[in-house]
Amino acid sequence: MSNGARVTDEIEFYKRKGQLQQTVRVIRARRPERLRWRMGLSSVTQIAGTLRGRARMRIEEPVRELVLDLPDRLLRREAVLDARRHGVDLDRGEVLPHLTRWDLRRSAFLIGVDHLALAPYMRLPEEYSAPIDTAAAVLISRAFATAHKTRSERLLRTLTPASTQPKDAPRIRLEQVRLERGERDRDLASRWMVLAKVLVEGSR
Repeated sequence: MSNGARVTDEIEFYKRKGQLQQTVRVIRARRPERLRWRMGLSSVTQIAGTLRGRARMRIEEPVRELVLDLPDRLLRREAVLDARRHGVDLDRGEVLPHLTRWDLRRSAFLIGVDHLALAPYMRLPEEYSAPIDTAAAVLISRAFATAHKTRSERLLRTLTPASTQPKDAPRIRLEQVRLERGERDRDLASRWMVLAKVLVEGSR
């Protein structure tokens, strides 16, 4: 590959050739940054997530060491979360905060969402003093935020623009319902995103 090739293209090239360990060398040889390098690293962890046993360790462990040594705290945190999206756990207590179910419940209550909404998608321990899977809680909260935001935008796009309505004209019932639902989803999107941010506060 050319030295000028984009990191994502180079990783895809070696992935197609089946030279999976070479993808790790590509990541190590490039300067870490929050755009293409992060995308490339995510591609490598996605590859690792499809492997098992020693083959997986040969990719996962070097990447884990690389991530833990990153000087950029935000990049380190997001790299860990990207990896978890692919089923790869690069964080064994070194990056994300250690939180209990009580921490999650309290934060969710103060923000105005129900932490039990996470239960179908992650294990919530019965004991409130027991630790939770912080990465899972963050990723699910972000997914909720995205889903509510998308639904809000879809609903609000169906409304008749206020500029085309007669002044002081009441909205028809269906439009009013869509407006209320759209605004509620927009509010929930904001709240879930705030929860995700609160859960990663103190990441190392």
